[in-house]
Amino acid sequence: MILLKYVNRMLVNQPMTEYVHLTIRKSTVALLLLAVLLAGCSSSNLTTDSEKAQGTTTEKAHVSTTTQAAAEAPVLSVQSISKETPKTTSATSSSPLKDGKVIVHYIDVGQGASQLIIGPSGKTILIDAGNNDKEKVVTDYLKKQNVKKVDILIGTHPDADHTGGLDAVIRTFDIGKIYMPRVQANTKTFESVLTEIAKKGLKVSTAKAGVTLEWEPDVAIEMVAPIGSYKDANDMSAVIHLTYGTTSFLFTGDAETESEKDLVQSQVNLKSDVLLVGHHGSKTSTSEAFLNRVNPTYAIIQSGKGNKYGHPTNVVMDRLAKKGIKIYRNDEQGNIVFTSNGKEINASVNEWKPIPVTKSAESVQPVSKPSDISPSPTTTEQLETVYYKNCAEAKAAGAAPLRKGDPGYRAALDRDNDGIACEK
Repeated sequence: MILLKYVNRMLVNQPMTEYVHLTIRKSTVALLLLAVLLAGCSSSNLTTDSEKAQGTTTEKAHVSTTTQAAAEAPVLSVQSISKETPKTTSATSSSPLKDGKVIVHYIDVGQGASQLIIGPSGKTILIDAGNNDKEKVVTDYLKKQNVKKVDILIGTHPDADHTGGLDAVIRTFDIGKIYMPRVQANTKTFESVLTEIAKKGLKVSTAKAGVTLEWEPDVAIEMVAPIGSYKDANDMSAVIHLTYGTTSFLFTGDAETESEKDLVQSQVNLKSDVLLVGHHGSKTSTSEAFLNRVNPTYAIIQSGKGNKYGHPTNVVMDRLAKKGIKIYRNDEQGNIVFTSNGKEINASVNEWKPIPVTKSAESVQPVSKPSDISPSPTTTEQLETVYYKNCAEAKAAGAAPLRKGDPGYRAALDRDNDGIACEK
């Protein structure tokens, strides 16, 4: 057993009552995490001596009851990529099933992230579930897709905008395998996720590079990160590469510069037709070297309209535009759906909206009509009125260091007056 280390950043003059509350919270999270990890020890879900020797772990997912989900997903083909196009050629898995499809839903959860993947036979994977206030959006969306069971549930890292809705998903659906990286957060959100896992007697497998997921027989899925241990929880994000026929997808969580650097230096296959842009389009992710290795045709950005962080940033948008990558954004197009038959990838939009929470909610019908989708403009005016109270807030938003001209830069944050704020 390897227990996770705590992250405890206390203010010097913090009131004693707040200190006591935080200490209790840490103890509660630690006990829950210990219980979950102990439950998983018997089946070698954590690192073992044999796992270290082999360097990879293969996990088996349970059989899903949602065999019709893929066929019923509301998608409409408007763009396609031919396998003959050199830019989109990637490593192939075994031959796709006849008429089989992999459908990837990038769910609109505002300033957060959540992706639902439905395989050729109806098996499902859910990666993240948005923030706490979007948990019903996620659970309702899954129900709309006729999901009864989540065969593989992945929490890329403990940030609330990724794990906030996981507790509701665990409560609502039958769950197969659960993967999370070996990192924790002393928050009520993370505590709630661990509580729901413990209530159902589920086990947590470690999300890390080299883990191969057994899901659909014709779909190859490998975790390519985290490769090592990083101080920043974002860099501990699980990064997942999916290959179906000659098409491929990369899901990045909030992985930043350090994780991307290790991925670029590794020999792992990163080539992907569709890239989920890291950290909602923050400038701390999607480096030039990383983007060159992935070489996508499509890029998806999951961010909230008018968010205070200025996501996606101009530097990332420009980088994508210069490479001629087609950009799709939840804040502009809502729920985005990509469908692959193993040879071509088609993009569409799912206009389903959650039922408003009102007294007369029963009379409101959700919209499920599919419609055409086009990429977002390659040049977009970004929010320039971002305000950070302090450097800690800027760093938490993934915006630090701030340079003159960057959204959120203020002279008050630039203590040494060198034109760069919050650099340490």
